[in-house]
Amino acid sequence: MRLNINKQRQLWWTLSAAVVVAGLISMVISWQQLGTPLRPSLDFVGGTRLQLELDCSVPGNCDRPIEAGQVRSILTSQGLGGSSIQVVGEDRQALSIRTSTLDVDQRTQLVNSLTEELGSFDAQKSQIDTVGPTLGRQLFTQGLLALIVSFAGIIVYLSFRFQFDYALFAIVALFHDVLITVGIFSILGLVLGSEVDSLFIVALLTIIGFSVNDTVVIYDRIRETLAQDKANRPIDQIVDEAVNQTLGRSINTTATTMLPLVGIFLFGGETLKYFALALIVGFLAGVYSSLFLASTLLTWWRERNGQGMSPVPEGPTPGEASPDSNEG
Repeated sequence: MRLNINKQRQLWWTLSAAVVVAGLISMVISWQQLGTPLRPSLDFVGGTRLQLELDCSVPGNCDRPIEAGQVRSILTSQGLGGSSIQVVGEDRQALSIRTSTLDVDQRTQLVNSLTEELGSFDAQKSQIDTVGPTLGRQLFTQGLLALIVSFAGIIVYLSFRFQFDYALFAIVALFHDVLITVGIFSILGLVLGSEVDSLFIVALLTIIGFSVNDTVVIYDRIRETLAQDKANRPIDQIVDEAVNQTLGRSINTTATTMLPLVGIFLFGGETLKYFALALIVGFLAGVYSSLFLASTLLTWWRERNGQGMSPVPEGPTPGEASPDSNEG
């Protein structure tokens, strides 16, 4: 299979733009509703989260699903009306509440009130977490700083290893991958109430490293092909050839990486579920951007700047005698 990626580059750019714009729109809506582009977990905002599930071993305890309105009334009566409430589970027998920081007595009082109205909860499946607001802000600041430092380091490295246009479009591809991942999770936050925690920052850093590695491999092959080309071919042919030469490696690397991630997403539990999903989305976006964005943008830039042909190799042109040859 041979891809002519530059002939369809408008298609690749349109697909990416559509997904990025959808994510940006979702982030704007989320900002209006929540005050943040993503739905943050306790790791970033601080507070108390209660995850409770009804004990269905008690006769009649799970006869009816939990109603969010009933839970809201209980919280309002205790001055917690602004809390976030999610009724989860296929049978709507579980409950996730995120509220302001509660002390031990307040948590006990809230759980007792919920038990009186909804039924007894399974102690083994219940979980209560508390994170202070200071720690939440610190985690967010450190995560953001880590992202900025990683981008700066990559820019410096690529600028030294390649020409400036290579580095520029590699960074564009990285921003694309981050925006795709963040946008998808913003949409999930609005639709499913999915939250991002400190592991999401780790996932973004991992995505950046994976994506830039794939892009560097393709750029290395483009540079080598340009140096070895003796036919003075157009730059789009050179780039297409380089991408096709690395296509098998990119597909195999991504596929083998996806297998354990899908396993973690399906069977790894709630703690690692969204971490694995972020990596899956980011890695797919990364291989897409390396193959269809970073390379085609480089081709477009060089054509636009009159560098659409590979350099003419040194030496005599065909039919011309070498300067070192003996004239008869």
